[in-house]
Amino acid sequence: MATVTFDHVWKRFGAFDAVKDFNLEIGDGEFMVLVGPSGCGKTTSLRMIAGLEEITEGTLRIGDRVVNDVPPKDRDIAMVFQSYALYPHMSVRDNMAFGLKLRKLPKAEIDQRVNEAARILGLENLDKKPRELSGGQRQRVALGRAIVREPKVFLMDEPLSNLDAKLRVQTRAEIARLHQRLGTTTVYVTHDQVEAMTMGTRIAVMDKGLLQQVGPPQELYDHPKNLFVAGFIGSPAMNFVKVTADGSQVSGEGVTLPIPGRYKGALDGKHNLVAGYRPEHLELGEVANAAPIRARAEVVEFLGNEELLHVSIEGNPNDVVAVVGAEHRVKPGDVIDLKLPLDRLHLFDAESGESLATSMPTAAA
Repeated sequence: MATVTFDHVWKRFGAFDAVKDFNLEIGDGEFMVLVGPSGCGKTTSLRMIAGLEEITEGTLRIGDRVVNDVPPKDRDIAMVFQSYALYPHMSVRDNMAFGLKLRKLPKAEIDQRVNEAARILGLENLDKKPRELSGGQRQRVALGRAIVREPKVFLMDEPLSNLDAKLRVQTRAEIARLHQRLGTTTVYVTHDQVEAMTMGTRIAVMDKGLLQQVGPPQELYDHPKNLFVAGFIGSPAMNFVKVTADGSQVSGEGVTLPIPGRYKGALDGKHNLVAGYRPEHLELGEVANAAPIRARAEVVEFLGNEELLHVSIEGNPNDVVAVVGAEHRVKPGDVIDLKLPLDRLHLFDAESGESLATSMPTAAA
C-alpha cells in the first residue's frame, strides 16, 4: 500500500487546461473518490496516476517515489475500467491470471492468488467465458484481475456505470467490503454523487479542472464550501433562492428568512446572497426555531416511506423540492406550510459563490 500525492499538478491539452494546479494527498489505505460532472478532470487525474496521461506540470508521487516519468507497468497499480475489458476467448481463470503470467510468476502462486480472489468475490465457475456471465459477474472478474496483482494502489474508473440500478447498489457494497478487507489505497472516479457518498472515506469534488472541496462525506454534506459543492452533493439537490440581506433577515423570491446567529458576523456588508436548503430538511408540522414557507404542491412522487414534493412558491420562478414523510398524504393542489429549521439554512455570497460559513471561526460555525 502507499500514499498518492498530487503536488501542483497541471494537465493541458494544447491551450485547454483539463486539470489546474491540483493538490491532493491520498492517505495509505484510504478510499478516495474523485467526483464531478463530465469534463471536470476527474478521469484525467486518475489516468495521470496510472501513467496513461503525461503530466504537463507539477509532481505526482506514489509513496515516496516521483512517478512523472515512470512507465505504467512499473508503478505497481491495478486499474478497473468502465468497460470490463475482458478477453472474450479466455476463461474467467485465464482472464484473471493473464497479468501474472506476463510477470512470469510461478504457476502455484498464480493459482493461489486467482483462487483467493475468486473466493473473495464469490466467483464459482472459473472455466466459463465472459459471454456466459452477467454484467455484474463480468465486473467482478475485472475486479478479480486487479486484486490478484496485489498492487499498492487500485484505480477504478466508473466501474459500475454499465450495470443496472439493482446491480449498482449490490456491487458498490461489494467494493466497499473488499476495501475494508484488503485495505489497499483506492482511487475511485464517478459522476454519481450517491456512489461517492456511500463509498468514499473522503471525497474530492472537482469542477472545470479545479478541486472545489475535499473531505469526509458528512463534512461535504453539512458544510459545503461553495454553491457548486452544495448543489452537487445531496440527492435531491439543494434548493437555492436569491435573497437580499436586510438587518436581521434575508428575503427574496417568495421567502423571508431570519439570519441564523452563526452567520451574522460573516455578512460584513454583503447584501446579495443565495440561501440554500436541502429538500429533506423541510418539514410539515410544528418545528422549533424554524421559518415557515407557504407552498402549493404541484407534483407528488410517492416513494413508499416518503413523498417527494415539487412545490411552487409565490414569487419564486423555480420549482422547490421537499421530501416529507408519506404519512402526510399530500395531494397535488394542496396548499401546505413547510417549516425550515434555521440551523439547516445555508447562506452563500451571490458573486463569489463561497459559503459565508467558510469565513467564520470554527467555534462560531
